[in-house]
Amino acid sequence: MRTSKLTKAAALAFGVVWAAGCSTSSTTDTAQTATDTDGSATQGVGVGSDVTGVTIEDLANLRTVFYFDFDQSVLKAESYADLEKHAAYLSQNPSASVVLEGHADERGTREYNIALGERRALSVSRFMQVNGVSGGQVEVVSFGEEKPAVVGHSESSWSQNRRVELKYTAR
Repeated sequence: MRTSKLTKAAALAFGVVWAAGCSTSSTTDTAQTATDTDGSATQGVGVGSDVTGVTIEDLANLRTVFYFDFDQSVLKAESYADLEKHAAYLSQNPSASVVLEGHADERGTREYNIALGERRALSVSRFMQVNGVSGGQVEVVSFGEEKPAVVGHSESSWSQNRRVELKYTAR
């Protein structure tokens, strides 16, 4: 009985020490991470980022369609650079606004795909807000499976339909 209590105490102490050691952050990391209420993490630019002075002309060279893995609403790392530049532009231009259109492929129920498209658009919205964009500049809309980019019943078609489209609007 006594050994069992000592083992539990040692395991608890080890867990606390391990958790404390894992919670330290590197001072060279310039990215910030915000944890959302659903437990997902949103990556953002940090103090050391050099994303400043983005002009309307620069936007023409940036991607405006961001793709997602099957049944996922987590941003891919390849999206960060362009989204950081879009966020920099929006934060520097408070009168500018954007609509984030969430989409899903045809698999799943209509209701599920509407919710998934919304989660994807909200993921992009949170990323932008972490990077300085005002919530009032961003509108989230979900079309689910209703507006496919590519019509087809294959993985190549579906992968192009799992997306968020970023569209600037006049205010």
